[in-house]
Amino acid sequence: MESIDPKDYIVFDAKSKVIGRVASVAAKELLNGKNVAVLNVDESIISGNRKDILARYHKRLILKEKANPEHSPYWPRRTDMLFKRIVRGMLPYRRPRGKAAYRKLRVFSGTPELFEKSEIKHIDSKNSKDIFVNTMTLKQLSELLGYSKE
Repeated sequence: MESIDPKDYIVFDAKSKVIGRVASVAAKELLNGKNVAVLNVDESIISGNRKDILARYHKRLILKEKANPEHSPYWPRRTDMLFKRIVRGMLPYRRPRGKAAYRKLRVFSGTPELFEKSEIKHIDSKNSKDIFVNTMTLKQLSELLGYSKE
C-alpha cells in the first residue's frame, strides 16, 4: 500500500452536510485531477423520509441477476464504502478518465490522525436541520441495512 501524503489531498469534512452535495463537489475535484479525502462520512446526512430512503437502498441491495447472481450490482453496507459508491455514480467510472479519478478518492468514517492537521475545505451550504424536516445519517442507514461494526 502506498503512503499517503496529506499535503497532496484536498480534504472535505462531511459532518452534518448533505451527502449528495459533498459527493458532487468531491467528484468534480476528482475529475479535475486532484486527490480528494472525505472525512466523517458516517455523520453525513441523507434528506428525505426514513422509510423511503430505506426502501430505496434495500431495493438496490436485493437486485440479483437470475442467470448469474455474481454479475449483479453490489451495494456495500459500510458507511465509507457506501459513500465511495455514491461518488462512483457521479463519475464516468468505466472510462480511463473516470477510473483514474476514482482511484484518487479516499474516504474515512472518522478523522484519522494523518489528516487532523490538514486544512479542511468547507462546502457552502445551509444548516441541514433548517432546510429539511426529515433526515437520517449515513451511519443510521448502514445500521438499518444490516451493517454492524463487530
